Amino acid sequence: MIRTLPNSPLYAIGYRIYITFFYLFLLMPLVTICVLAFNDSNFISLPWKGFSLDWFFANSEDRLGLFADDELLLSIWTSFKTGFVVALLSLIIGTIAALLFEQEKFRFKGFLYFLALTPLVIPGVILGISILLTSTFAGTYIEENFAVDVEFLRPSFWLVVFGQFSFATTYVMLLVGARLKKFDHTLKEAALSLRATHLQVIRLIILPFLRPALIGAFIVAFLISFSNFNTTIFLVGSDPTLPVDLYSRIKFSSTPVLNAVSFMIVAFITLSAVISFGLNRKRDL
Repeated sequence: MIRTLPNSPLYAIGYRIYITFFYLFLLMPLVTICVLAFNDSNFISLPWKGFSLDWFFANSEDRLGLFADDELLLSIWTSFKTGFVVALLSLIIGTIAALLFEQEKFRFKGFLYFLALTPLVIPGVILGISILLTSTFAGTYIEENFAVDVEFLRPSFWLVVFGQFSFATTYVMLLVGARLKKFDHTLKEAALSLRATHLQVIRLIILPFLRPALIGAFIVAFLISFSNFNTTIFLVGSDPTLPVDLYSRIKFSSTPVLNAVSFMIVAFITLSAVISFGLNRKRDL
């Protein structure tokens, strides 16, 4: 809707109805699962039985809350650890890639940029299977020919990191690259004319300018890694991440502790989004 142009009352009413139902469709499932996290019931769905914090703190034979479930806490820690490593590696490589593609044209630039975007269009299931098959073949070949057991090539923490890193880097590259489009290159030229090195220009001028995008890209990469399932399920080892653990639990039915976990995830993601928005808004002002 272009607010400077006149619109009929019917169009305005229809637009408001559409926006209302659109956000209801997006938010109602999240609100429902967050409310049910405090439901005093042994089932993960309605009806409402009353308010209770048991699914967060209970530690009894009948009920085991989130903070008393060691296996669940371990899977949360594994997801945090994986997300941090993936976000850090993706931030470094993705930022370097964004800086590279902002340079003047070089040989095969278009083709390389196309390859960098391919993880976004390849289904996560296909990506996970291909990485698993490739690593299994490489590990078997090395073990049979050199008698060396490469643990990295077996389903494990580092294979999950590699699998998630392969597509999280693309998101970082796009976010940082979008910020670079607004960079005033005359600042770089002025610094170079004053005999600053390219490394000093990047460290003292470009990176401070990119700080909001770097923080936002790190948060996005972390959240993508934390919530990823379809790629991770093929690469995970003995220590499952949170999405894999939740899937294994709900497949055979479970307690409302899953609602409590979902509530904590929604709260964490909301807080991260608010922090990222606040930092970017402060920078723009």
